[in-house]
Amino acid sequence: MGVLDGQTVVLTGAGSGIGRAVVRRYAAEGARVVAVDITERVGELSAELGEAVIPVVADVATWEGNVRAVRTALDAWGRLDVFVGNAGITDSARPLEDIPGDALPAAFGELFGVNVLAPMLGVRAALDALIASHGAVILTGSFAGSSAAGGGVLYTASKHAVEGLVRQLAYELAPDVRVNGVAPGVAPTRLRGTSALGQGMADSVLDGTKEALPLQEVPDTDAYGGVFTLLASRTDAGVMTGTMITADSGLAIRGIARPGGRVGR
Repeated sequence: MGVLDGQTVVLTGAGSGIGRAVVRRYAAEGARVVAVDITERVGELSAELGEAVIPVVADVATWEGNVRAVRTALDAWGRLDVFVGNAGITDSARPLEDIPGDALPAAFGELFGVNVLAPMLGVRAALDALIASHGAVILTGSFAGSSAAGGGVLYTASKHAVEGLVRQLAYELAPDVRVNGVAPGVAPTRLRGTSALGQGMADSVLDGTKEALPLQEVPDTDAYGGVFTLLASRTDAGVMTGTMITADSGLAIRGIARPGGRVGR
């Protein structure tokens, strides 16, 4: 029996990276997951994990995409216990000075549409079902949600907004729904860029990343599964709401001279 035995989850951004790893962990812990992504790649999860996963190809920056994901969970399993808003795109660390002024509105709308509006839409679509189950919301933030230089001006602002969204929704939905978040540092995956800025897919781990981390290792995407499982667990996280769990390999305590006190000894 797993920690999430019998729970039903909608998880966005499930096609790759941390989202894909969390779907696998949730299934191993006994959960049933509607895995949502804008790419067809999400279909591979049902082939791998069987009836525990139903893939849905949808644009989570639209109301219709989120409604379809929630309806899929309710039609298949009759309930929804957890909504995980994990979908996100990057600006490839583009500073404001390097964004043409006439491109800024479209770039802002595109990036904030996925990183901020999409989790709002997802929670709203799932709200009645989550209240009925006294369920949980988990949003994926970032080290950039509390620090500068974790991305460019658009990405950093969007992840700061996610932290505010976690706190406000935790307040609004208490006592019926717990709302928490996870703020990862780095993970070996490829992120979709902002097309309004002419960006495609980009590697999230750059040369020198490992050496910059206090823990001196780039974690695999599977390393984050336990934190997401904790927050979904009614038993282990039943007293937690409005919390962002930092899982950043120590970036927040990185020193000026060197990343950690014993690094290089």
